[in-house]
Amino acid sequence: MLRIADLELFVRASALGSFTAAAHEANLLPGQVAAAIKRLERELDVRLFARTTRSLRLTAEGELYLPTARRVLEALRQGHEDLHGGHSSLRGVLQIAAPSDMGRNLLRPWLSEFRRAHPGLSLRFFLSDQLADLHRDPVDVAIRYGRNEDANYIALPLAPWNRRVLVAAPDYLERHGRPRTPDDLQQHACLLYLQHNRVYDKWRLGNRTVQVGGPLVSDDADVVRRWALEGEGIVYKSWLDVSANVAAGELEILLPEHPGEATPVTLVCPHRKQVTPAVTQLHLWLRERFAGLRPEGVLPPVAPGV
Repeated sequence: MLRIADLELFVRASALGSFTAAAHEANLLPGQVAAAIKRLERELDVRLFARTTRSLRLTAEGELYLPTARRVLEALRQGHEDLHGGHSSLRGVLQIAAPSDMGRNLLRPWLSEFRRAHPGLSLRFFLSDQLADLHRDPVDVAIRYGRNEDANYIALPLAPWNRRVLVAAPDYLERHGRPRTPDDLQQHACLLYLQHNRVYDKWRLGNRTVQVGGPLVSDDADVVRRWALEGEGIVYKSWLDVSANVAAGELEILLPEHPGEATPVTLVCPHRKQVTPAVTQLHLWLRERFAGLRPEGVLPPVAPGV
């Protein structure tokens, strides 16, 4: 007989791409998650995951079964809410910190839609390119770029495939030419912003790190993207920040043969106990929307473990 808990772990492991991450989220040991998946595979008489020492991916059968598992769990959740007259709906206040550019242009409309889906929930949204101190600032969760290297935080992946890209407006390229190598950037106006309270002027492209400079610097990465749109120079930004501009032809990707550094996006909270139902639902909501922005054939894949 299928166990609901095993279905839940299957869905979470597929979303997180890791038995260890699913175990961490559920406060279990990785071996317990692996055992749950094996039980489910025995019941279904198929392999759901292809496992190696460095990666975990769904098999064709797993891809086929995943929507069914999600529908079953959603039907059970909806049935529980129906029985309790909706009392299990999300309530209270959720305080969220995010980077300026992503927050204004991606997260803001997504969070508005999320709150409409949960009218009992109030959101407080804080934008800054400086990292929020989750133990000191009035913030429940933060959405961050980069790998989480602080063991005191719980990090849930949102867009592990994201990278930085080098872009400029067609108008700038027409006036100043197109760089052909990473070293050519030293002859161009590069648009700079602060990262961790210092100017981010060492750009990693492929196996090269190039020191760049330019006349315009801001502590707001959204301002720097807008300068790029106005043809003021070249910018090195997260794909998520510039994808809409690239699709509209307002910015062009430069030096694609020299891929930018991996810049995964995570949802971070201070402690496992603070992964509340609201945080869990927000994570699922945002992860699905970020997945819709994953480019096909534009960015090289991020290596496993990066």
